[in-house]
Amino acid sequence: MNALLPDGGRIALWGWGREGKAAYACLRSGRPPFAAFLDAPLTLFCRPDEVADAAAMGDARLAIRSDAGGEQLAEFDAVIKSPGISPHGEAAAFGRARGTRFIGGTAMWFAARPDARTLCVTGTKGKSTTSALLAHLLRAAGRRTALAGNIGLPLLELLEADAEDWVIELSSYQTGDVADSGVRPLLALVTNIFPEHLDWHGSHQQYVDDKLALLRRARPRIAVLNAADNTLATVGRGLADARDREDTRVIWFNTDDGWHQRDGVIHRGDEAVLDTAALPLPGRHNRGNLCGVLAALEALGMDARGVAGHARSFVPLPNRLQRLGVRDGIEVVNDSISTTPHASLAALEVFSGKRIALLVGGHDRGLDWQPFVDAMHQQAPHCIVTMGANGPRIHAMLSPLAATDRFRLHAADDLADAVVLGRAALGREGVLLLSPGAPSFGAYRDYVARGRHFAELTGFDPDLISAIPGLGIA
Repeated sequence: MNALLPDGGRIALWGWGREGKAAYACLRSGRPPFAAFLDAPLTLFCRPDEVADAAAMGDARLAIRSDAGGEQLAEFDAVIKSPGISPHGEAAAFGRARGTRFIGGTAMWFAARPDARTLCVTGTKGKSTTSALLAHLLRAAGRRTALAGNIGLPLLELLEADAEDWVIELSSYQTGDVADSGVRPLLALVTNIFPEHLDWHGSHQQYVDDKLALLRRARPRIAVLNAADNTLATVGRGLADARDREDTRVIWFNTDDGWHQRDGVIHRGDEAVLDTAALPLPGRHNRGNLCGVLAALEALGMDARGVAGHARSFVPLPNRLQRLGVRDGIEVVNDSISTTPHASLAALEVFSGKRIALLVGGHDRGLDWQPFVDAMHQQAPHCIVTMGANGPRIHAMLSPLAATDRFRLHAADDLADAVVLGRAALGREGVLLLSPGAPSFGAYRDYVARGRHFAELTGFDPDLISAIPGLGIA
């Protein structure tokens, strides 16, 4: 194929989720540029409970193992790993030190489609909605557009598909893959940067470095950056000032002379373009990300003003400040995608002025909750219910302030208990808001499963609230 997967090299797959299966299918497809691997020996490292499923493929040239340690990985020239597997762990570090190259399916797709018109979107929060909104407005302008990536559709599943524009959501697990592919994306839109996924990346600085690989290493031709984010402001100035960036053009949004929101209206400089009152985009952060989308469209030479109004027909994504409906006088809101304290604060801002019972807590990956606690002096809801592995830590931090009767504070055993406590605190009026500020690991497979359970617990059909609109090509 190229330096990513050397023909005749020893190749392994690491992970047998959807991404791993997509990578395997491409290697066995016989299609360029994977033809050399149609009958080549491969090894799959997977969990013990996945062995039977992999064996059912009936591939005599596929060795299936469940011992993915450093020495085992070091046996291979290249390992195609699933996004959820950290390259910073001991096993990967051991293999890398002995010459093993670790790549992802995203790198494979970029290397196979070097001429694709790629519009990459990343950021700590807002990247899924921003990606979907960008695809929606491109389609409204009449362009055949793909929406894929971290949002729920692996790129490799669309390897042979045709589109004019490829909107690709990238997590911090995938941004380095774009750089590894050696293919420059046309555009990179970055919404914000603040601490997340510290257990995967190992440190906040490593997270920032991995996230910004899309800008610093992948060298997009156009970088569309949020001027209101301090980290991006610094990085963007460096890109704009550099003379060895091969002409990366930096475009800012959320700045007075560009696309920004002011008094509930989207502006382009001093020109009022779109009243946000009727938009299905709750919260200033979502409307700020719309400014990023409009800046990206303008940077691509399109009539951003002309298509801005189509944002009114955008269908919001599930698990993101998703209004499920009203039960017994209580509005139920599913923000299961919220995995940082910053996201929980943003959710509270959306429903400011209403009587809120906020459900927070989940997997503890060491994020600092002190800014959230400090914000409760001014932004406290009617009630906070803590839950999950980091629930006791959050509860202890909030207890001194709750003792002043600023808000009610309850500790729940699990999500089901939290729903009961939140409803009881509200009576028959208010907003029951699931915005955990923490991942779902341990209690649930992912945030989608957590959101589905929340819907069930509150009397809604999880199947009706789970589909992601707009995936694929349209």
